[in-house]
Amino acid sequence: MSREKTILVVEDETPVSQALKACLNNAGYRVEQVFDGEEALGKFPTLNPALVILDATLPGINGRQVLKEIRKRSSCPVIMLTPSGKMEEKLASLNQGADDCIAKPFAAEEVVARVNAVLRRPVHIFAGETRQYGSLKIDFQAQTVYLHGVELPLIPRDLSLLLFLARHPNQTFTRKQLIEEVWGLDYQGSERAVDLAVKRLRKALRDWPASEGELKTLRGLGYQLRIRRKNGLR
Repeated sequence: MSREKTILVVEDETPVSQALKACLNNAGYRVEQVFDGEEALGKFPTLNPALVILDATLPGINGRQVLKEIRKRSSCPVIMLTPSGKMEEKLASLNQGADDCIAKPFAAEEVVARVNAVLRRPVHIFAGETRQYGSLKIDFQAQTVYLHGVELPLIPRDLSLLLFLARHPNQTFTRKQLIEEVWGLDYQGSERAVDLAVKRLRKALRDWPASEGELKTLRGLGYQLRIRRKNGLR
């Protein structure tokens, strides 16, 4: 089975893990199960999954710690399982780099639908093109971003957003437009996801000199990647 069909399930409750495996197997995915954070971090590099389903409340190394370590190594999509549907728990996971959240208890149909949606999200690629805005280099073909020569470890949704804005410098897009262009028309979540992605990108770009450019908020209008004209496009 191809790597695109492999999902790593990190869940310490055996009945929940088995339920996830069954519904994902039925949907055509290959599932690798682990039951604690240490095992997940040990298996992740060699398994190289297409997506991780990660319980936030693992014993020992908890899910958010595992997510933090994954984000240091990879932009692999991660869906967090949270113990309730409280908004603050979802926002905490999204702020730490999760691509989506599912509250327990969940329906099998919801899990499959969310996995499908995350894996369908488009990454905008502009083959054969590299742009440089001062010390920020965007390689559209390789889907990589470098700042001062160092690659930025961006999660897929943030990378997609930055690639899109970099392709259209100094153009302003509303949250709705960015949801449609980057998240995809099938996205069912809140437009608040755009604000969270921008917040993470600003943190990643904190060492990008303001004299070269910035990720700009235009109040009441939207967001743009503002490039200082003196830098030009190279």
